[in-house]
Amino acid sequence: MSARSVAPKPELTTRDQVLDVAERLAQTRGFNGFSYADIAAELGITKASLHYHYPTKSALGCAIIERYGRRFGAALAQISATGLPASRQLDSYVQLYAGVLRSGRLCLCGMLAAEYSTLAEPMQRAIRGFFEVNETWLTRLLESGRQAGDLTFEGPADEAANALTCTLEGAMLLARSYGDPARFDTAAARLLREYAPASGRSAARSRRG
Repeated sequence: MSARSVAPKPELTTRDQVLDVAERLAQTRGFNGFSYADIAAELGITKASLHYHYPTKSALGCAIIERYGRRFGAALAQISATGLPASRQLDSYVQLYAGVLRSGRLCLCGMLAAEYSTLAEPMQRAIRGFFEVNETWLTRLLESGRQAGDLTFEGPADEAANALTCTLEGAMLLARSYGDPARFDTAAARLLREYAPASGRSAARSRRG
């Protein structure tokens, strides 16, 4: 490939850089664990410049949730587009969480949910919206998998989707508290086995034995 065929990477705007830093800090410290001064110092800009782009911290918070939600939604669309069996798609979904944890971060909205009562209402609404989109996608996947005989679970699919999300978010928190991502991997693998048809669980036990 010639050098001319490689398009140069567009430079990040100040707005993008602010979102990148704010997102990372929120995922590692929590939204209440950083200030505009922290972002300004890291980027070498003034707080006035920050306020120009995001007049309030709540506005900044809504912006990082919206961007995170778009990326997560695009990842879900990519999983759906594979056309793989529901069990394989569910594994890919779990790997989205595992990848975030391996990067030394937590799910942005899971982290913010821990601070929910301290956040402005627009941010609270955005967090709920993220999880609603997430669980709607999961509900469709679980129900289609059950109908195809590729997944098994009791009760309504939306309840199963809610339980699955709660389990993954909790597993991330505990794995982080121990500094051991393998704890998440173990919990996730066990969770996925619970959704496998009985024949699949028997085969998995045989391989382990």
